[in-house]
Amino acid sequence: MTASPTTDSITDNMVVSMRYTLKDSQGELIDASGDAPLEYLQGCQNIIPGLEKELSGLKVGDKKSVVVSAEEGYGPYNEGLKVEIPKAQFAQDETPDIGMLVQLDSPQGPLMAQIVGIDENSVQLDMNHPLAGKALHFEVEITGIRAASEEEIAHGHPHGPDGHHH
Repeated sequence: MTASPTTDSITDNMVVSMRYTLKDSQGELIDASGDAPLEYLQGCQNIIPGLEKELSGLKVGDKKSVVVSAEEGYGPYNEGLKVEIPKAQFAQDETPDIGMLVQLDSPQGPLMAQIVGIDENSVQLDMNHPLAGKALHFEVEITGIRAASEEEIAHGHPHGPDGHHH
């Protein structure tokens, strides 16, 4: 028996709409879809690999709890991504504060880093993704599935209802 691919379940090149909440292992809310569902294109790494894999085959109305390991989420925590910069690099009117996010210019383009320590002359920055090294607990509800247009597939992500990029 061969099943023909329908838009009933999530397969590659389907645009999926979903509502979700994301919590850490302590149950703290990290992120949620809010008023509008999140749209992504299955099979194009629009979302973290561990979640994309778990959503394959779900149908509209399905709800699923997914735990994504750090390895399949934002990667393991990398001690090597901690750097120290002289305090003098901050603007006069900018007082570095622990927990503050700063943007660094790197050869690969702008990077976000979080201030994790401050002493007299220097500031310690952590360039790990804030969710690196964390298991991610998703509660997901699939609200829509449609076949992606050729253009969306070519671009590797969904376009809005009006066909424009957001």
